[in-house]
Amino acid sequence: MTQREQWGTRFGLVLAMAGNAIGLGNFLRFPRLAAQYGGGAFLIPYFIALLLLGIPLMWLEWSMGRFGGRYGHSTTPGMFDEMWKSKYAKYIGSLGLSLPLLFAVFYTYIESWTLAYSYYSATGAYYSTDVGLDTVAASAEITVSQADAANPLANSATNQFLRDYQGVSDPGSRVYFHSLWPAMSFWLVAILLNCWVISRGLSGGIERLAKIAMPLLFIFAVVLAVRVLMYGTPDPAHSERSVWAGLNFIWEPQFSALADFNVWLMAAGQIFFTLSIGTGSIQCYASYLKPDDDIALTGLTTAATNEFAEVILGATIAIPIAVATLGVATTQAVAAQGSFNLGFVAMPVIFETMPFGRVFGTLWFLLLFFAGITSSVGLCQPLVAFLKDEFGIQERTSAIICGLTMFGLGLPIVLLLKTGYLDQYDFWVGTFGLVVLALAETVVFAWCYRGASSTESFWHEMTRGNQIRIPTFFRPVIRYLVPAVLVLLLSGWVWQSYEDAILLRQALPEHRASLWAARISILLVVVGHGLLVHFAWKRREFHSKKVE
Repeated sequence: MTQREQWGTRFGLVLAMAGNAIGLGNFLRFPRLAAQYGGGAFLIPYFIALLLLGIPLMWLEWSMGRFGGRYGHSTTPGMFDEMWKSKYAKYIGSLGLSLPLLFAVFYTYIESWTLAYSYYSATGAYYSTDVGLDTVAASAEITVSQADAANPLANSATNQFLRDYQGVSDPGSRVYFHSLWPAMSFWLVAILLNCWVISRGLSGGIERLAKIAMPLLFIFAVVLAVRVLMYGTPDPAHSERSVWAGLNFIWEPQFSALADFNVWLMAAGQIFFTLSIGTGSIQCYASYLKPDDDIALTGLTTAATNEFAEVILGATIAIPIAVATLGVATTQAVAAQGSFNLGFVAMPVIFETMPFGRVFGTLWFLLLFFAGITSSVGLCQPLVAFLKDEFGIQERTSAIICGLTMFGLGLPIVLLLKTGYLDQYDFWVGTFGLVVLALAETVVFAWCYRGASSTESFWHEMTRGNQIRIPTFFRPVIRYLVPAVLVLLLSGWVWQSYEDAILLRQALPEHRASLWAARISILLVVVGHGLLVHFAWKRREFHSKKVE
C-alpha cells in the first residue's frame, strides 16, 4: 500500500475541518432562519438538535473516517464496504461521492456572488441615490402577519442589482447588467480558485488555505461585529430601531413559536447544513488521521469553532444591523424572502447608509467568500480522494475533472436560475440528500458494523484513543435516537415539500421542463457514481487475481 497523505499539524486539521463546516450557512442561512422562525425561540430546538443530533453524528463521521483510513479508504464506498459485508454497501456509500459534488456545483455558484459583491462594494457599483430607504422606512410599520407576504425591498436599487446580475429580471427592465457575462466570469474565477487549491493536495492546498483563510475570516467577522455593536440607534426618530433591539430579538425566546413543527424541522436542518453532516467530507478529512489519533476532543473543538462563528458572530452581524436600519417587522419580511434577499439585497442597502460603507461592504462579502471557499474545496475532496485511491489519478488531474464537472452541471443553474433549477439542487441535494446519507451511515456504523473480535463495535471504535471521554449517554442516542429522528426529518421534509418540491404543483408550467431536467441531472450523477464505484471494485478484483 502506498504511503497515505497526512495532516501537517493538528492545528491545520482543526482549521481545515472548521473551514469545511464554516460556510455561507453560518452568516446567511442561520441569521435568516433565526429571524424567520421566532428569534430566540429558534435557538431552543437548534441547541437541542446540536446536542442530540449534530454532535453524535459529527463524532460518528470522524470515527468512520479514521476507521476507513486504517484500511486505505478515504471515502464512504470503501468505508461502508469494510463495515458491512454486503454487496450493496459500496453502492449506498457512493452517495458520499455524488452528493458532495452535486452540493459543490450549486454552492460554488452562490459563492461566486460573494466574490462579485465584494468587488462591487469596493467600486460602489450597486450604490444609488435612490436606495429605496424611504419606502423601506414606511414599510417598517407593517405588522408581522403582513410581513410574511410582503417584500419591502422589492423596489430597492439593490434588489434590481441582484436580479440583473442573476439574469432573472426582464431584459427590457435591466439597469445594471444586460447579460450574464459578469456572473459567468466571477463563477469561472471561483471554480478556478477551487481547482487550484484542490490541485495542491491535502497539506499544500487545503491545509494551507485553512491556515490563511480561517484567521482572516475571524478577523473580518470580529471587525464587522464590533462595527455593528457601535452602530447603536442610527435614526434617533426611531428609537425602537437599534442594534440592541436586534440582539434582543435574536436572543429573547418567543415560546409560542415552539408549537410550530417547522421551527424544529428547520433547526435540525440547519445543524446538518452548518456542521457539513451527511456530505461525506468529514469522513474524507478524518481518514488522513493516524489510527489512534483523538477524534473526540478534536471533533468537539471544530464543532465549537463552527458554533462560535455561527451563533456568536453570525447572529451579531446581519440581523442586529438590519433591525437597526429597517426595524424588526421589515427584517422579518426580508428574512422570509430567503437568505439571498438578506445577504445580497438588505445588507447592501444598509452599507449605503453607513459611514465607510464601501469598506464594510467589501469586508462583509469577502468574509462570505472565504467562508464559502473553505467549504467548497471540502465538498470536492471526496471525489478527488476516491480517484486517487482507486484509480491512481493525482490531485492535479482530479482537480481538472472536478472543475469540468462543476462547469458542465452548473451551466444550466446559471442559465436557468429564474425557473428554480437551483432550488431543485438545494432541496434534493442540500436538504433531503444529506439526511439520507446520514441515516445510511448511522445504520451501517451503529447496526451493521462488527469488528474483528466480539468486543469490537462502533462504540469501541468511537472511543478508542480519545483524549476526552465520550459520555456513555451517547451510545443509545446514536444507536436508537439518531436514526429515529432522521426518519422523522425525512418524513417531515417530504410532508412539508410534497406539493411544491416533489409534485411541482406551485411551479409555472413553462418552468417544469427545466425542473425535471435538474432532477434527471441529479439522478444521472448519482447513478454515474454508482457505476464508477462498480468499475473501481472490478478493477481491484482484477489486480488482486493478477497478484495471486
